[in-house]
Amino acid sequence: MSIFRRERGAPGRVSVRVAAERTGHGDGGADAVLLDVREPYEWQAGHAPRAVHLSLSALAAGAGLPTGAQARPLIVICRSGNRSRQAAELLVARGSQAVDVIGGMRDWAAAGLPVVDARGGNGTIA
Repeated sequence: MSIFRRERGAPGRVSVRVAAERTGHGDGGADAVLLDVREPYEWQAGHAPRAVHLSLSALAAGAGLPTGAQARPLIVICRSGNRSRQAAELLVARGSQAVDVIGGMRDWAAAGLPVVDARGGNGTIA
């Protein structure tokens, strides 16, 4: 069963391990895009490599998806999983395939997955 299958109208939720595997941070290739919806200062402090950025505030204001995320399944992440859940709901309502990551970037970093800053160095979760 696809992780993007909707249940009772709500987007699904995935663990950081599933998010990493599906976005190319595991042993296989990527079949989804990791969309980080935190604010710009949080993104600059640290994000997953190859993730794309669009803040929840911009998304809610009607901004379009970044080029790399258009027409692709989306795995949405924020700091702890609250904003990403809201973003996934907005995206699903707009017709995108989207799920959010339980625990967000805090669990991503705690799992030992890579985090880079805006300059490509070691990042932190703001």
